[in-house]
Amino acid sequence: MKTWLIATLALVAAGAQAQGVDPLKAAVAADNRLVGNVARDAARHPYETLSFFGIKPTDTVVELSPGGGWYTEILAPYLRDAGQLYAAGDTGGRFKAKMDSSGVYAKVKLTAFDPGKGLLDIAPAGSADAVLTFRNVHNWMAGGKAQDVFNAAFKALKPGGVLGVEEHRLPAARTQDAKAPTGYVQEATVIRFAEAAGFKLAGRSEVNANPKDTADHPEGVWTLPPTYALKDKDRAKYQAIGESDRMTLKFVKP
Repeated sequence: MKTWLIATLALVAAGAQAQGVDPLKAAVAADNRLVGNVARDAARHPYETLSFFGIKPTDTVVELSPGGGWYTEILAPYLRDAGQLYAAGDTGGRFKAKMDSSGVYAKVKLTAFDPGKGLLDIAPAGSADAVLTFRNVHNWMAGGKAQDVFNAAFKALKPGGVLGVEEHRLPAARTQDAKAPTGYVQEATVIRFAEAAGFKLAGRSEVNANPKDTADHPEGVWTLPPTYALKDKDRAKYQAIGESDRMTLKFVKP
């Protein structure tokens, strides 16, 4: 991004704050976001989700396994001026290229995070105000490393720090497979991982709930949009369901 555009964005953000505009709403509306990502706001509720987690623009935040950077596009400009964002995941490849593509991401610190290889130092111990994860717990369960990740989050957080978890939700009446092959996880399972690490459950939100999702699809959660694992087969049916039913849980480090 050109220097003049970075300066312009900073002035816009400062002006918005001076006029009483919510800086998180400004970050959600920022023009660095990809059009396709913005189109999913109605299903993912980023403003409501980050507000529930209590993320402030002065916070130090760790985003675990950011994938393509859907939430990074919001968190980076939101935290750029007064906070700090750590993106803990693959430090190379497409995500690194994305971080290098714009000055909006210039302050984002990349940390190597790969539970399967024992890379769990997501941020300096006791440095973070919040650790956030969006739809990743099932992946860590598949590798048998979920507890290690929750422990790492606890280590990185300050006392009073927040762990925010969004995950595809398996109904309590279903049997939880330890490897979570469908991509769905019971709330009770996530709570057990968090409490075993030392966290206390501080709140639940239904902002990402979807009662249309029965969580019993042929290809698991990937049957639903945006993946459509069955491609055109019954596509209209799954499009009508929408994205998965998801838990949104807030934990605190005592």
